[in-house]
Amino acid sequence: MKKLLYASIAITILIACASSKKATIAVGLNVGDLAPNLKGASPKGDTINLYNLRGEYVLIDFWASWCRPCRYDNRHLIKMVNQYKDVDFPIKKTFLGGIKNKKGFKVFSVSLDNNGKKWEMAINQDKLNWPWHISDLKGWQSSLSRSYRVSSIPTNFLLNPSGIIIGKNLRGHDLEKALTKITSQTK
Repeated sequence: MKKLLYASIAITILIACASSKKATIAVGLNVGDLAPNLKGASPKGDTINLYNLRGEYVLIDFWASWCRPCRYDNRHLIKMVNQYKDVDFPIKKTFLGGIKNKKGFKVFSVSLDNNGKKWEMAINQDKLNWPWHISDLKGWQSSLSRSYRVSSIPTNFLLNPSGIIIGKNLRGHDLEKALTKITSQTK
């Protein structure tokens, strides 16, 4: 009788596991949504793809060389990149319940420039030394900014390692608070 009971429980569990479907997360622009992919040309003409940064915390930063608030914000962004470059960010839980970490977060810059030389000059002048810079050089007509419904800059989106939006328009102290909250999970 016990064997029959155990067998029926095992079969029930197997059926429940087999019939359960993994929840899908909608692609969108709200906190909790999967961020849409961005793919564009770097200043050197290489194609760069946001989805290649999966497994990392990423700040998507919409800006332009002609945008004074953006250029001012770049100073704080560089400070945050340098401050957090050697800090552990929790990437995922391990099988045994531990936490796998990676150092720092990545910045994926999307420019609304329409002049390639001015865009490159601003990257160099502001010392934006990360390799992930894209633009289609169409200014406000950019399909890159339209895909994120960007209507003003600076604008940014913070993504977790799964590509889920966990913060929007985090500048200055708000960005620092968000990064501190994330990194405190490793302790």
